Amino acid sequence: MAEPKAPPPAEPQSRPGHVPFASLGLSPELLKAVEKLGFEETSPIQAATIPLLMEGHDVVGQSQTGSGKTAAFCIPAIERVDPAGRTAQVLILVPTRELATQVADEVHKLASFKKGVRSVPIYGGASYERQFAELKRGAHIVVGTPGRLTDHMGRNTLDLSAVTTLILDEADRMLDMGFRDDIEKILAAAPAERQTVFFSATISPPIQALVRRHSRDAKTVKIEQRVVAGPPLVDQIYYEVRHHAKFDALSRLIDFYDVKSGVIFCNTQHMVEELADALVARGCSAERLHGGMAQPQRTRVMNSFKKKAFEFLVATDVAARGIDVNDLELVVNYDLPYDAEDYVHRIGRTGRAGRKGRAITLVSGAGIYKMQSIERFTKTRIRREHVPTAEAVESRRSDALFEKLRGKLEAGEFPKQTLLVERLLEQGYTPTEVAAAILHHFTPKPSAQPAAEAIDKPPEGRKPFVKHGGKPGHFERRRDDRPPGKPRKFGPRGKRP
Repeated sequence: MAEPKAPPPAEPQSRPGHVPFASLGLSPELLKAVEKLGFEETSPIQAATIPLLMEGHDVVGQSQTGSGKTAAFCIPAIERVDPAGRTAQVLILVPTRELATQVADEVHKLASFKKGVRSVPIYGGASYERQFAELKRGAHIVVGTPGRLTDHMGRNTLDLSAVTTLILDEADRMLDMGFRDDIEKILAAAPAERQTVFFSATISPPIQALVRRHSRDAKTVKIEQRVVAGPPLVDQIYYEVRHHAKFDALSRLIDFYDVKSGVIFCNTQHMVEELADALVARGCSAERLHGGMAQPQRTRVMNSFKKKAFEFLVATDVAARGIDVNDLELVVNYDLPYDAEDYVHRIGRTGRAGRKGRAITLVSGAGIYKMQSIERFTKTRIRREHVPTAEAVESRRSDALFEKLRGKLEAGEFPKQTLLVERLLEQGYTPTEVAAAILHHFTPKPSAQPAAEAIDKPPEGRKPFVKHGGKPGHFERRRDDRPPGKPRKFGPRGKRP
């Protein structure tokens, strides 16, 4: 009697607080950019704030780093820009130069199909001449640190008279870093008839005071995070690596743990395609799974994975909800999830049916602060380790081969091969030489691996992570972004006198 066929995986459905971007009334150009970036649905903060911002309301948004808030305020801001203008229409304040470049990059990607929309990052330590030229050319969206922005205002190189949207990103950090006077000056200089947006992980009394003074009937959006314990049988580890070294780190970890079955999570369809291709080129058997694929194709991939037809499934959260494999060895967060709750859902796919599992997360840049948020959310200490060296990988391979050979010897499962060995011994070779030659012939040659330092070294321009005063997520302020009080002295055109 034929076995009943397993039902196909259900069509991905939006989770509570997650909706398709197409339902938000965005322009075709923005939807095309979102599709190109591979985003499948909104995060909760995006679903809650984008409609309010599109309607023109002032908004106070409270959510953690990594929640997708950058796109939440960038998308409506881009929609409001008039490309015919030549002065700044959107001003985004951020605490650090690193965040300024990240937000400006996000704006550039989201505005890629909006003809004529220009943006520029403005921060301390960069060339004044380049910033003068970009502002004079006409930047519609300016992303900058408060210190350098007020510097440009004092030089009359930044005109705020046409600003219609003013956004403060990570407002709590900017106040902690001493930028309150600069922020007040910028808010006072911008037109009163504008949209004002505050995003912050915490809404402290000083931020509440800013909101009362500089916004009009602001709508408050707070994304609550439920505290959920992580799966008890899952060994959770994270590795802090440079962004460009993530694939090398993943490759080495696959070799080190000798993984035969795993799911690797990425945040976008584009990243899924790119990583799956890279794994196949490396010699791994891998397939992809994301919401951009037709349902029959997703069903085929899922059924093949359950039958162990390939080793690694590279997937987005939306497409992977139907995964139900009890003996999955490994889950990898190649990209950190936007929500801490998604982290729990991801790693819960291993360590099932009483078996132990392993969850690995690759962290780069400011993602280290998101890991702290995940630890608080799961009430779990996630172990930090260094990416193993090439020597450690080879040593582990040797140990595994040793145990496998010893098992064969104890079981006596090699009678057919004894004649070949005896022929070699009759030629005068020693038993050690014969065994070594056989091992050399049948053992795969290790792939070229970059030095451990190239993978494990913290990114340049940022010191290793340190908690400042017990406050997570607090960068040490750069000298060039210091607020007034002890300003650096510059002569004309930014040169020292």
